[in-house]
Amino acid sequence: MSITRHSLPGTDAAIYAETENINYFLSTPLEADTVVGISNGEASVSTYQRRRYVGDATPINVSAHQRQYLIDPGRRNGNATPGREMILDDGTEKRSFTYVGPWLQVHGFLVSALKPGLTKCYSESARYDITVDAV
Repeated sequence: MSITRHSLPGTDAAIYAETENINYFLSTPLEADTVVGISNGEASVSTYQRRRYVGDATPINVSAHQRQYLIDPGRRNGNATPGREMILDDGTEKRSFTYVGPWLQVHGFLVSALKPGLTKCYSESARYDITVDAV
């Protein structure tokens, strides 16, 4: 398992987490962006000159062509997880995640998506007690 991006539906925010860890707290599971958003892009490369070796006095011409590249919305550079930290705690499990985007959108999503019961949510600046009634 690895930490991946999970975009929150209807918002600009996202939570970075291991999919099983975030879905433990949610009544409707989230899918990682890398599962649904990977695609290929194509770009035009214009004509340019290239030297075959250091000090080459007669560089060669490379004609214009198309190249393909990978578009992965969950891509990260290095081991750092982007965003700000938040912690979810339901009394049994306490797990740490990071989020990007406005806290209001993340909090609004959590209020509507958490499993029934009391869940404590610690943002970078405050603690929130979110109670979801059983249906």
